[in-house]
Amino acid sequence: MNRNRTVRLTIAGILVAVAVVGSMFSFPVFGSKCSPVQHMVNVVCGILLGPWYALGAAFLAALIRNLLGLGSLLAFPGGMCGALLCGLVWKTSKKLLPALVGEVFGTGVIGGLLAYPIAIAFMGVSAASVGFYAYIVPFLISTAAGSIIAGAILFALQKNGALNSMLNRLN
Repeated sequence: MNRNRTVRLTIAGILVAVAVVGSMFSFPVFGSKCSPVQHMVNVVCGILLGPWYALGAAFLAALIRNLLGLGSLLAFPGGMCGALLCGLVWKTSKKLLPALVGEVFGTGVIGGLLAYPIAIAFMGVSAASVGFYAYIVPFLISTAAGSIIAGAILFALQKNGALNSMLNRLN
């Protein structure tokens, strides 16, 4: 049992590192930095390790990105909501497509809506200058790109049986 936890924490740590390094390849869309690598990591982590590891990894990646100046405070609601929802959907359905949709909906819609009060309270954004839905579009763009990348990788792994083998070794 201890070895399994160590392996899971090691994989989560590697995925956090990939997300942080991958955030150097971001692009601005409106008031948000879009980082598709973060969302790819959210999907992979949610499927391989489960919802709680995915949530923790998304939080740590957002924290490190902010400490290094590679992200914004909006990385917290976006990444964390998508990672958690992706992991929960995978846990209940064991199907890739719904898990990918969970990441997109969690980040794009829920995370986008939660970003609004954070932007107003902590980032000095005027409530009159931006609508409550303003972060949904950039979050959707970022998470859709990352989810497509993760989906391509995971569907290929699933097709040749490697995904099931990895999941069996982790459980």
